[in-house]
Amino acid sequence: MIPGIVLIVFYFGLPILLLYLTQISKLLNKIGAVVLAYIIGLITGNIGILPRASVAFKTILAGKTNLPQEQTSELLAQGLISPKDLLANHVASIQDIIITIVIPLAIPLLLFSLDIRQWLKQARGALLSLILAMVSLLIVIFAGFFLFKSDIAEAWKVSGMLVGIYTGGTPNLAAISTAVDVSPNVFILTHTYDMMLGAICLTFLMTVAQQVFNLFLPRFKYSPKERSQEIDIKDESMDNYTEMLTKNGVIHLLKALGLSIVIFAISGGLSLLVPKSAQMVTVILSITTLGLIFSSIKIVNHLKNTFQLGMYFIIVFSLVVASMGDLSSMFQIDFLHLFLFVAIAVFGSMIIHVFLSWIFKIDSDTTIITITALTYSPPFVPVVAGALKNKEIIISGLTVGILGYAFGNYIGVAIAYFLSGF
Repeated sequence: MIPGIVLIVFYFGLPILLLYLTQISKLLNKIGAVVLAYIIGLITGNIGILPRASVAFKTILAGKTNLPQEQTSELLAQGLISPKDLLANHVASIQDIIITIVIPLAIPLLLFSLDIRQWLKQARGALLSLILAMVSLLIVIFAGFFLFKSDIAEAWKVSGMLVGIYTGGTPNLAAISTAVDVSPNVFILTHTYDMMLGAICLTFLMTVAQQVFNLFLPRFKYSPKERSQEIDIKDESMDNYTEMLTKNGVIHLLKALGLSIVIFAISGGLSLLVPKSAQMVTVILSITTLGLIFSSIKIVNHLKNTFQLGMYFIIVFSLVVASMGDLSSMFQIDFLHLFLFVAIAVFGSMIIHVFLSWIFKIDSDTTIITITALTYSPPFVPVVAGALKNKEIIISGLTVGILGYAFGNYIGVAIAYFLSGF
């Protein structure tokens, strides 16, 4: 129990320290609390502090993050797993619970201060960017399949999984792998390689991508209201956390958090009305919809520091997810071609997407948030939007991400079975 408590304190306490450090250090402020959390999470998860599941236990998990305690106790009694696996499962269950809680709370908080009318103005560019992203992905998936089909035993299945990863993230990956019956080892390594290369890509998107893409893509056009207040957005609304603990700030945050919990509860209840495979989409869609509805209510829209509280939960999420990444598996030489296939999917699709954005004159921020929404799923949209210091693209990103969630499984399975004929 004590290790679990310590882990919870670490996950929720370190982001507070990081936020404080970014307030007093200009250098750390430029890096950003989200990026720092991601880096620290990767280090923490890969230097032996957190227990890792054995290969045997990973095979039993078959893509799941953890198993019920009763089931792991039985496996331990049968000698199929070790006490270390039991501890690793306990840690994974804590990580899973935290992720399950913080994201549904964060999204409404981030939306409360947004203006829904901005989505209507940006819909054309965001949807066009979504189409360009899908074209880019399919180009690299087909190219990778024909390049590695003789080297990867389940290349057609991997192709389907990669379509799932880059249209909806891990949920779609897991769903498609089940649909096409991918072997546990291929699933584990594909997911691990994706997390490793995805961390590099995400770091790029949150740090220098905006500056690089601005060199040849149009700059994002803020609404007149937001443009006139751009300095305020960056200094007071996006990066300033000092007012959160004032008496007035705490009152506002408690109201916003209470409303976010209500939205979470309603969305969770609605998800029980649909099949389990559609529950993730239902929760995200319901939370986003209710968050936007309440954001149109003046008294809610004027609550202070809701965006900062939402970003705090996002930093917690970033720390937890990064600490779950296992970098050691990528060095297994036998799966070099699989690693290269994933690398082509990650970086190749981004390069082609940016090139197409240049042709169709899609701005840099919309391009970045589209890549983020599809590659890392909607929960990462506010992460990157915060790093870009652009709140206006959150609605676009969430909408694109939800569309990816909804259609990614169908496209992934369809592509997999189509390629199985070659």
